[in-house]
Amino acid sequence: MSRRTFLQRASALGATGLIGIPGIGRAEPPPEVRKIRLVHFPAICVAPGYLAKDLLLAEGFEEVEYVDTQVNSIATTIAAGLADIWVDAAPSLVNLLATKDTVVAVAGIHAGCYELLAKPDLRTIRDLKGRSVSISGFGSTEHIFVSSMGAYVGLDPRKDIDWRMMNTTEATMQAFVDGKADAFLGFAPQPQELRSKKIGHVIVNTTHDRPWSQYFCCMLTLNREFSRKYPVAAKRSMRAFLKAADICASQPERAARFMADKGYAANYDLALEVIGELPYRRWRDSNPEDTIRFHALRLHEGGIIQTNPQKLIERGTDWRFLNELKREMKA
Repeated sequence: MSRRTFLQRASALGATGLIGIPGIGRAEPPPEVRKIRLVHFPAICVAPGYLAKDLLLAEGFEEVEYVDTQVNSIATTIAAGLADIWVDAAPSLVNLLATKDTVVAVAGIHAGCYELLAKPDLRTIRDLKGRSVSISGFGSTEHIFVSSMGAYVGLDPRKDIDWRMMNTTEATMQAFVDGKADAFLGFAPQPQELRSKKIGHVIVNTTHDRPWSQYFCCMLTLNREFSRKYPVAAKRSMRAFLKAADICASQPERAARFMADKGYAANYDLALEVIGELPYRRWRDSNPEDTIRFHALRLHEGGIIQTNPQKLIERGTDWRFLNELKREMKA
């Protein structure tokens, strides 16, 4: 082990001890690979992914790389082999699982964080019929999540909604701000920014409004080949993410300070507002398969996916490591 690697791991282990999180899986062999690739994505709700860096070093990885992405569809980056593990919104993950076998859903992280905002004359999801919704791309989280919402209330998302494609997440929000779209699905800090400017109003808050609040928003996703070839690395990386989620749940002030200091959030108060509101302990208590099934049924009803929901679950999920980690971490 190089001196640099030793110091990285010592620092990371010190950090885990300081925050009171259980130690690494010492009985396991070290990860089969030295480097692990995550996704850099501008959302405060994915704080566990950034807090996980030191924990990944403590788990035996020597290098943690964050890969940039512009379109709000994280699982496609993982499916393409550009990243090994990250979190993705459940609806867009389900959509990808229906057509790709290069990713696998392995755990839930938390519920909530997305808000559907609209012009004053739109009051419910049903009011989206015949109206425009800005999205970063077809297959993006905004497109698939709003499609799932529409299907839940009886809309045909393929025909009843006018989708306005804007290519990037920034342009998607700006289209709503500029009046080029009637509604917009945002994630923190976008809704908070729009509220501060008194732009639009909330139709759905997935943190509080049922049925969305009952299911996971963000699901932990692995590249299937990475998981198959490097099972020790896969389990250790999952443990780092789940420990990071526990930090967000038990010490939101510390997590918010980290996000602000590292520049992942505009300021501490905003980071604390978002992190303090989200149920990061949900991974311990809820069954992630229920979330996959719920959205698979909605998207199947809406004609977005053709795959039978049960077959999708059998092919696209693997809860073995999650169940082991729940026992080890005394969930």
